[in-house]
Amino acid sequence: MSGAGGSDAFAVSGAMPKAIAIFDIDGVVRDVGGSYRRALADTVEQFTGQLSAVAYRPAPADIDRLKSEGCWNNDWEASQELIYRHLESQGQPREQVTLDYDRLVDFFQQRYRGQGDDPTQWDGYITQEPLLMTAAYLEKLTHAGILWAFFSGATRGSAHYILQQRMGLSQPPLVAMEDAPGKPDPTGLLQAVQMVSSAPLPVIYAGDTVADMETVMRAKTQFPERQWLAVGVLPPHAQLDPTYRNTYTQMLMQTGADTVLATVEELDAARVRALL
Repeated sequence: MSGAGGSDAFAVSGAMPKAIAIFDIDGVVRDVGGSYRRALADTVEQFTGQLSAVAYRPAPADIDRLKSEGCWNNDWEASQELIYRHLESQGQPREQVTLDYDRLVDFFQQRYRGQGDDPTQWDGYITQEPLLMTAAYLEKLTHAGILWAFFSGATRGSAHYILQQRMGLSQPPLVAMEDAPGKPDPTGLLQAVQMVSSAPLPVIYAGDTVADMETVMRAKTQFPERQWLAVGVLPPHAQLDPTYRNTYTQMLMQTGADTVLATVEELDAARVRALL
């Protein structure tokens, strides 16, 4: 399948563009519960074990609580923050802690990506991520006149691995970690929109975190003349327990989600028309 989310794809399909759908990747396109989050927990456990008498391994709910603050989209920084907070709970002020951030990142990447630098040879947790989106779904959006692209805090290499190698997309429009400030700064979202169209079409951003919803709210504030819609997508780990599912849904709604879906592919052409 072509990876063109922009006007070239519509020249082929004959559909006139009606809206732009931008997708987060982690928790939306792929299930990272056993990969990114596992690497995060491994990293926190490793370094708290080295720096304190009591090692700490954060549970999924602990990670969600941190991310609900809206400013911890980068999992390397989230790992560092959880380490600092644990050490502070043990009576060690963070100002007195010697924590090598580069070493932390290297450890995280060895767990998540694997040992090598060649993405065709990665052997870490990334190779085990279940897909939550198919290329066929994007093809249907294209034929319905919905442009699409991706804006994610994942590294470009990691994003390309899932979009190109796993999903089979060819040069998908993508704004990754290296390309823009971290969320909730809306710069990357705006870049992704411009990659596929300069027309003032309505924009839908689908993400699974508070930072994703707040990104849309900031874009709406900066460019109120355009219609912006925030779609919350429940990550798989948030759907294992009905009570937690409801709590997670309310968290997304309270931070700006116009609707919350169980899977990203529920955001089909009919749902887009209803939202608009």
